[in-house]
Amino acid sequence: MTLSSKSRHSKPPTIRIPVQSCIEQGFVIEFVEAVMKVIVKGRENRDQLEIFSIEGFVPADHLLRKIDSAVDFSHIYDIVEDLYCADNGRPSIDPVVIFKMVLIQHLYGLPSLRRTVEEIKMNVAYRWFLGYLMNEQIPHFSTVSYNFKHRYTEKTIEEIFYWILNEIETAGYLSPEAVFVDGTHIKANANLKKAVKKAVPQAAKTYEKQLMEEINEERNDHGKKPFDETKPPEEKEISESTTDPESGVFHKGEHKKCFAYTAQTCCDKNGYVMDVTVNPGNVHDSVAFDGLYDRLAEKNPEIKAVVADAGYKTPWISKRILDDGRIPVLPYKRPMSKKGFFPPYEYVYDEYFNCVICPENQVLSYATTNREGYREFKSKGYICENCPSRHLCTENQKFEKTVTKHIWSDYLETVEDIRHTPEYKALYERRKETIERVFADAKEKYAMRYTPYRGLSQVTNWVRLKFATMNLKKYALHRWKRSHQYSALINLYTFFCQNKTHNPKYRLKFRVIRQTEPLNIQGLFVFLSFFNVYYPTANICPFPYPRQTRTHRRIKNSCLYRKTVSLSLKTQK
Repeated sequence: MTLSSKSRHSKPPTIRIPVQSCIEQGFVIEFVEAVMKVIVKGRENRDQLEIFSIEGFVPADHLLRKIDSAVDFSHIYDIVEDLYCADNGRPSIDPVVIFKMVLIQHLYGLPSLRRTVEEIKMNVAYRWFLGYLMNEQIPHFSTVSYNFKHRYTEKTIEEIFYWILNEIETAGYLSPEAVFVDGTHIKANANLKKAVKKAVPQAAKTYEKQLMEEINEERNDHGKKPFDETKPPEEKEISESTTDPESGVFHKGEHKKCFAYTAQTCCDKNGYVMDVTVNPGNVHDSVAFDGLYDRLAEKNPEIKAVVADAGYKTPWISKRILDDGRIPVLPYKRPMSKKGFFPPYEYVYDEYFNCVICPENQVLSYATTNREGYREFKSKGYICENCPSRHLCTENQKFEKTVTKHIWSDYLETVEDIRHTPEYKALYERRKETIERVFADAKEKYAMRYTPYRGLSQVTNWVRLKFATMNLKKYALHRWKRSHQYSALINLYTFFCQNKTHNPKYRLKFRVIRQTEPLNIQGLFVFLSFFNVYYPTANICPFPYPRQTRTHRRIKNSCLYRKTVSLSLKTQK
């Protein structure tokens, strides 16, 4: 037997055994017999009976344990009590089990209930969460599907969503002062080739009556005849799916044209989804905003700021939010003008004389106010005919330039002033951390890119359950982390007391760097939680002692540092 040479850069040592000597000594025969015994022993273990508890197989820090301890699921009985008969029919499946099975599906992004039941059968943690032993029969997937389609209504799902949100608010994690609104599209369970053309009347705007009153009032002031409000709505041609008629055609940018639904969603600064409404995919965000805003204003009157993207920057949305005493935080929107022509901001509106001044300092006088609420200002053809900038202004055959300005444009100017405020500029930057992060997680982790359901009601329930699951997971993790930090602080305090009394070899050295407020337990908790202190690290101080580094100075200048007591702790022998 020889060993290969050992060196720093060589391969691990190997053992070389001559085959002839092994055969002579019978090593090969003994080795084969030993391997066969191991294989037979492994096969015998498959039929061995064991007595165990599934409680010990689920780790203490498992996600389902955190969720199970975060909320009391027995509240579901109160929500669904009216949907069950107390003295008739067969015993039903526990409604808490049904909702927990759907929770597992959304939590782990499983594509279907059939797949969910298969996973639950083989997963000990899933069985523990449901309260089922290893030999108990899991409810059939069709039972769960039937209950959510025929028994649990849209109101039931909504109550469960708001119940979880209320638990989060009670715990102090919800921050509804500033809300972030946006919409995302979900592919429908429908084929684009199975569609028919259909002419439908255009949906009436929610503010149409109010707008028409202001238009007629302005026309009367200028001696114009008021519009007749009995005009029939115009018709438009749409593609309607024969599979899912309630979905709509969605096509935007580089996205592939498909039938889809749009989910108008709102969340707070911490990323908790506060509400959601689902509409067909061909409904613009600015049109679908009213339904979501009505629900938000009713449930959360304490909202102070509404943050949205450029798709919501319309005169009506700006007017409605400002009239309610709230702040609309909207971004810059590029002017929608023809390429190669003067942009709209080159035409200045004179409020005193009610006219528009063009780039060549010519006056465009007021002409009329149309049905859409836009004032029309027109130039004189005989003046513009010889204008040197006419090729950059208009291509009208009569040499007339028409500039339009909405009667609610003053609200848009107010929104522009708000946009340049440093406070709200920083607030808008948080969109990528809040609402956009919610959509990214929902599609990447929770399988919300497409829906297997059909119909607006079923898709709405599906989306609400998915967002309720996301809220519950985030709440459980935040709650567990906070309790874990508190327990770490208690362990640190216990260690200090023990070392101070019984271990003279070790001593904790304290040095107060700055104290701007009286010492209190709450400030100490915040300070230690900020640095994420977990003993037994030898050096608890976040910066070297006593030398002050760049990190030390940055922490020292932070708001949290100034509001708490800063301590430098270091364990020394």
